[in-house]
Amino acid sequence: MTAEHIAANQANWNERATLHAARDGSGYEVQQFIADRSALSEVVKFDLPLLGDITGKRAVHLQCHIGTDTLSLARLGAHVTGLDFSPHAVAEARQLVSETGDAVEFVQSDVRLAHEVLPNGAFDLVYTGIGALCWLPKIGEWAEVVAALLAPGGSLFIREGHPILWAMDETLNDDLHLRFNYFEHDEPLEWDDDESYVETSAPLQSTKTYEWNHSLGEIVTALITAGLRIDLLVEHDSVPWEALPGQMVERTESEWALAERSGVMPLTYTLRASKPL
Repeated sequence: MTAEHIAANQANWNERATLHAARDGSGYEVQQFIADRSALSEVVKFDLPLLGDITGKRAVHLQCHIGTDTLSLARLGAHVTGLDFSPHAVAEARQLVSETGDAVEFVQSDVRLAHEVLPNGAFDLVYTGIGALCWLPKIGEWAEVVAALLAPGGSLFIREGHPILWAMDETLNDDLHLRFNYFEHDEPLEWDDDESYVETSAPLQSTKTYEWNHSLGEIVTALITAGLRIDLLVEHDSVPWEALPGQMVERTESEWALAERSGVMPLTYTLRASKPL
């Protein structure tokens, strides 16, 4: 990852943070968390059956964006710190919890340096949500950070877009088309798009971004190499946005599945890993 890649991605996410935090019903519809102090994000609601009871756990949410999933973890009883590389996202997250009253701390940092700004071995839960790993050039670096942050006996929980989904060309809607790298490569994929993945009140101006894919095997192996034990790996046939436009149906209020080819490929996965005592 070069300084150019970092600067472009950060500029893009700074803009997204402001648009996603709008109070006009667009973006992440954050007003629902202010109006209803028991509301949970749809992402965390989906995670609940596999996440389990997190009451009293010391948790860190890596790549937390504007904090809607982060405050949802706090509402489930965890003591939560959120971390993101975007200063605008951290500012919006802090503003949001100041309005909701949720006790969440937010820290600005590149996730690859999280172990340098947060106490090592201090967290019972490392949580990462949808659309995070594709912004990281080396999955091994991330796995080492996760292992450093976890206390002995602590767990990683992640639900993420499946790498086979990231390898699909979403611009072709006549069928499923594998077009991009499934495996990790040094050179990123370059994108230029003025739209976000949720409805926003204005187009993006910082449109260029850079992403990297990591195979499921590379992710699992990186965590094992970092000293963690894989406890659960579940693949899902739905994803919380219309990832392949024109080929999906809305299954629930927040989950989309393939229409004609339902079940032919995984769209997301949930992985739990733990640090041995």
